Amino acid sequence: MTTTEEELAGPHGYSEEKQAYLRRLKRAEGQVRGIARMVEEDKYCIDILTQIAAVNKALHAVSIGLLDDHIAHCVVGAANESATTGNPEIVSEKVAEATAAISRLLRS
Repeated sequence: MTTTEEELAGPHGYSEEKQAYLRRLKRAEGQVRGIARMVEEDKYCIDILTQIAAVNKALHAVSIGLLDDHIAHCVVGAANESATTGNPEIVSEKVAEATAAISRLLRS
């Protein structure tokens, strides 16, 4: 972590939504356990695939929310910091992080 990242690491942008994200993730965790049980019990393939799609959708929703929070908090915060310090590298780093995260989400 660079000094800039350490300085900007304060409260995360998702702090306000943390409990909602945790609820969604715990629900997805339960769904995954249910899918494993379905496989163990030799349930119908299409039913298992339907549940897998539901878990993927739930995780995608959390991903999009976290990305939105990152842009609204971390990238905007970096832009404000950049304007104050005159250091454009601060915002460039955060934009690069967001771009890399978007790329990973699109590949998944």
